[in-house]
Formats: sequence, structure tokens, C-alpha cells
Amino acid sequence: MRALLVLLIGLMTASSDLAFAQMKPSPKVAPGANEVRYFTSIDGLMDGNADVVLKETRQGKNVTSAVLDICYPAEKGSDRKDRFVANLTVNGQTLTGTTQSLGDKLPVTVKLLRKPTGDTFEFKGQISVGQTLTEVTSTDNSDLSEKEFQDNQSSDDGITAAPKDFTEVSPEAIAVKVKLEATTDFLKGLKGQDVEVSLSSLAVSCDALRAGEQTININADPDRAAALIAKFRSLPGVVSAGWTSGIVEMDRSVRFAAADWRDGDKLSKDRLATAIVNVLSKTLSAKSSSTTWNANTGKLKLTFKRPSQIYPALGLTETIELSALVAPDRPGPSDRLLLWIGSPVISTADETAGPKLNLTEEASGDEEGEQKDDNGSVDALAKAFKAQRWDADKSAWK
Repeated sequence: MRALLVLLIGLMTASSDLAFAQMKPSPKVAPGANEVRYFTSIDGLMDGNADVVLKETRQGKNVTSAVLDICYPAEKGSDRKDRFVANLTVNGQTLTGTTQSLGDKLPVTVKLLRKPTGDTFEFKGQISVGQTLTEVTSTDNSDLSEKEFQDNQSSDDGITAAPKDFTEVSPEAIAVKVKLEATTDFLKGLKGQDVEVSLSSLAVSCDALRAGEQTININADPDRAAALIAKFRSLPGVVSAGWTSGIVEMDRSVRFAAADWRDGDKLSKDRLATAIVNVLSKTLSAKSSSTTWNANTGKLKLTFKRPSQIYPALGLTETIELSALVAPDRPGPSDRLLLWIGSPVISTADETAGPKLNLTEEASGDEEGEQKDDNGSVDALAKAFKAQRWDADKSAWK
């Protein structure tokens, strides 16, 4: 009986606590206080290619001010972006405003009808940019809080100013964040230099337009990367510069003592190339055709040839191409070198004398295409160079 009484008292207490918890009001914005909400999509603008941010300031359910920020292709199918930011006048459910696009200086007119529909919102109206008029009909739009919006913003530029080693970033890969107004002069300053600029990084994204900063990706010989980064940091308009991700993948890299592979403070590139070729000639069962060091990036391009086994009677030839990179395993002085070897790319052709059989290779049905087997080349290089392999599970050299 006593145990039953204790149980009943416990249940009553728990029920009271639950009821009290259910009665506690959820946090709300204080009456009369301003609340900022965001919409990050309005369907159909610029053929569906517009990047939209509509920022509203509200008191309760009433919108007191709004700013429409739209980034869009400057021309249909173009990678070049333009953008406008319009401060909108709020009149009941109607949002109107005029402005000018920031790039092409085109006149912009906005007239939208905003209508709550349960937990979502509907927008109808027109937006004109220059001579282009877009009819807006967008339903089921959900809004975001300030925190939700900020959490969704991309802020990682991938730049590491002072990496402890080259396990997370690549020794040849440089990234430079530059103010938009200084980017043209910065790029012109790279003309004639022994570097390669990533074409894709020249396209100014919507994030870059909004931030006012663009990240330019550059490949350079690892021996010169640190000096270039120091130089870039001193240039007008440069916000930051450092190393970033590049071609080096740790599962295809080995690390070994540098002493035997340097002439003074320079890499002994001829001996390195010879040693790499000797290993790969055996693993690939192929003869070396050419070795070329790239003066811009420091990469070694290796080409091998071997008889094709697909139809031996035809005497076809397989050409195998690989890239390699040799660099210190970290910025600054180091007694270790990192060797990365790329996956082989194999093509087949008729190189016999006389008339040729014209061949075509169909694209793989796989999304990335199947990597060609390199017959244990990375393990063979590790053995030849008395090197360490990377342990992905422990994130350490083994």
C-alpha cells in the first residue's frame, strides 16, 4: 500500500511538471520590437537563374521596410553576373522600388504584391531590368530568421595562411582574396609570370559580388609558392593569401627523406624523374616516352607507351600519361619531401606504319569515369624511395 501511494504521488508530480512545461510560452519577439526575416528564393526570375535575397524588417506581422537583392546572369547563358539592390517602399501588401544594376547600370523597377498564405507567402508582380520584363508568380515561400539566414551563408574561402604541413592543402595551390575594385589590376600584374590562373576563379560569383571580394586560384611551382604568397599579401586590395586545396591527394602521396634528392637547396629534378620513371616503367609494363617539368607549376608530366592487348593482331599502342609533383612536406625548411602521383590516363591509337585504323573511345557511363589501374604504382614508389604512406584512419604518416 505504501509503495502504491509513493507511485501515485510520483505520477501526480510528473503530470504537474508536464502541464507546467506545456503552459510555458515559447520565446517570441517582444511586442513592438523589430524582427528581421529573409526570403532566399522567388521562383521564375531570370529564367530561374536568379540568386535572390529579400530582407524584411517587421513589427509583429507588419512589414516596415524591405530590401530586395538579386544577382543574375548579365546575359542569357553567360557566366558573368550582374546585381541590383533595391530599397522597397512598403504600402500594405505592396512592395515597390526603383534602382540601377551595379554592373551594367541598367534601370530596375520592382512592383510586388506580398500575400501571407498560412505558414508561407506568395509573391506576384513584375520586375524589369533594362528592357527585360519578368512576370513574378511565386508561391509557398518560407522565410528564415536572422540566425538561420546567417548559418546558411558560405564563409569558408578555403585559404590557409600558415599550414603546418601539406596534408590538408596542396603545395602548388595558392588562393588570393582580392577586393573587387582591385581584382583587374591584380590579374594584369600576373601577366608574364610563371604561374597558372584558374579560369573558373575569374568568374565573379554572386557571393563575391555581395561580399565585394573575389578569390583567385593560382598554381605555382612549390619552390616559389611561399615567396609569391608573401608578395601577393603586400599588393593593394589583397585581403588574404595562402595555400588551398589542389591536385595532391594523400592516398596517392608518399613522404621520404630529402637529403639524397637535393643539389644544395634545389631539387635534383633529373634524378627524381629518372627514379620515378624506373619504378613506373615496371609497374605499368611500359617504356618511357617523355618526361617534362612544367616551369609554371613544378609538375612533372610522364608519358609511357606499351602494346595494347585489346586486339594484339592489330599492333595497337597504348599511351599512358601521368602527372607527378615533388615538394617539401610543409612550408618553410623541411628535411622531408612529398611525392604525389596522379592516376594514369590511357589512350589507344594505331601507330603502325602505313594506313592507320581510326579509333574512337566512348565516354564512360559512370559520373566520374572509372580510374585506370596503376598496378600498385604508389606502393612501388614508397618502396623505392623508402617512403611513408598516409594513414587516413589515424590522419598521420605511417
